[in-house]
Amino acid sequence: MSDTQATAAFEPRIVAFFCTWCTYTAADLAGISRMHYAPGVRVVRLMCSGRFDPQFVLAALRHGADGVLIGGCHPGDCHYDQGNYNAARRVELLWPMLRAMGIEQERVRLEWISASEGDRVQRVCNEMVEQLRALGPLRLSPLPVPAAREAVGVGA
Repeated sequence: MSDTQATAAFEPRIVAFFCTWCTYTAADLAGISRMHYAPGVRVVRLMCSGRFDPQFVLAALRHGADGVLIGGCHPGDCHYDQGNYNAARRVELLWPMLRAMGIEQERVRLEWISASEGDRVQRVCNEMVEQLRALGPLRLSPLPVPAAREAVGVGA
């Protein structure tokens, strides 16, 4: 298969961390309304986007995701008062770390989507899939095995 065919056949895998009160409910509304979005999106429900941890992104990317979508309540509408502001700060701190690791910032996206915006979940997911198709698959190099463990054959 040529590189062009491989790129055309590439279907991005996205892990989506959604706030249960807003974005997850909007995703549910999209499903109930039979709105179609990319099948490669896997939703993980969080009680609040403020529960989001940057390590979730790193783990998702390490385990094969091509991108990560974080969804929360609109600013000022968080059921836990400040959760979405905490998520925004964490994502802002995460982007420079990703760039330092050679991972494009566009692979991680933060969106504010209310419970009534099922159409927005569909649009954002489909936009992100197209954006990731343009970037291509995320190719991370394997984790290095420390020389001491390698010498005794552990961890291979």
